[in-house]
Amino acid sequence: MIAKILMIASAGVILLLGAIHLLYTFFGSKFDPRDNALKAGMEQVAPVITRQTTMWRAWIGFNASHSMGGILFGLIYGYLSLYYDTLLFQSSFLLATGLAMLIGLLALAKRYWFRIPFTGISISLALYIAGIIIALA
Repeated sequence: MIAKILMIASAGVILLLGAIHLLYTFFGSKFDPRDNALKAGMEQVAPVITRQTTMWRAWIGFNASHSMGGILFGLIYGYLSLYYDTLLFQSSFLLATGLAMLIGLLALAKRYWFRIPFTGISISLALYIAGIIIALA
């Protein structure tokens, strides 16, 4: 039961981070550059790969899809933990996939992001590992 709660909490942290990120992407100016000229430039310049979008539209799309990934992880691992915990804890594939995802997110947070996501992902990873350890003990 404790392992199940730890995994639900781990998934919940990532779900919350993803949901907040999605809200910040579409509502408010949290992800706007501090330099208004940069935003104006991003709204007018296309990336090299295509002229069908702008750097600003790509920025919004990347942030939204990034958020959706966190939400998806949180929903799937939360659901598995809540309703199919036996399947989750007996599946090396699912446990390793979740672990790899969280480690990958942590590495990205450390290298490219800032303190809040790094702290949240660290907490989620610690809960996830504790859940595995308790389940397999």
